[in-house]
Amino acid sequence: MITASTWLIKIILSHLVTDFILQPKSWVDDRNEKHYASFKLYLHGFTTALLAWILIGWQYWLVALVILVTHTLIDGWKSYQKPTLAYFLADQVLHLLVIIGCFYFTFIQWNEVQVAWQQFNAQTVVWKTITAFVFLTTPAGILIGQLTKQWRDKIPDAESLANAGKWIGMVERIIILLFVLQSEYSAIGLLVAAKGIIRFNEKDRPEIKTEYLVIGTLMSIGLAIITGLAIKW
Repeated sequence: MITASTWLIKIILSHLVTDFILQPKSWVDDRNEKHYASFKLYLHGFTTALLAWILIGWQYWLVALVILVTHTLIDGWKSYQKPTLAYFLADQVLHLLVIIGCFYFTFIQWNEVQVAWQQFNAQTVVWKTITAFVFLTTPAGILIGQLTKQWRDKIPDAESLANAGKWIGMVERIIILLFVLQSEYSAIGLLVAAKGIIRFNEKDRPEIKTEYLVIGTLMSIGLAIITGLAIKW
């Protein structure tokens, strides 16, 4: 008998394989051009449902039917939208919600969800960790931006530099926090060294820009390390 976790992993695997590997670009182009009149749209939905059905077991035919219908409807809706990151993420989130819904109605009882939530809600360390990750995204970026404002204002292309640095810093802080929580402090040194080689090897860089990048990087790394240590201690 297949376990619930294995069942969920298999159905996610089927989605990844059919949505990103087995779906040719010609199918996507045909769907975007003809929308719900596209034969390739229905062929893709059928392929997705069939692979899921094969992996999770023939007795779950109703789940495969739900995936067939919802996957086709979601991809058809997406074909009317612009090819932006927002709609791509919305499409994937909708597919994931369908999978979670199928998993819930197949394996999970409401009373089990309530017990699990109560146990989760009572874990202080979990909420501290969630708070730390949230803090190290946009809030920490805004704080660092304010602290480095006096250097940023002196740089001609400061706005574009700050926008790029915002995302780089966010990913950097999250990775460092993970390293700190796992006590992998040597890995932080490798990350800092790699970033130094990549980011600070440009020639003819204005001195003020170099100062801005160095100070911002040190603040970002330091804030992530301090936050991780605060959680552990």
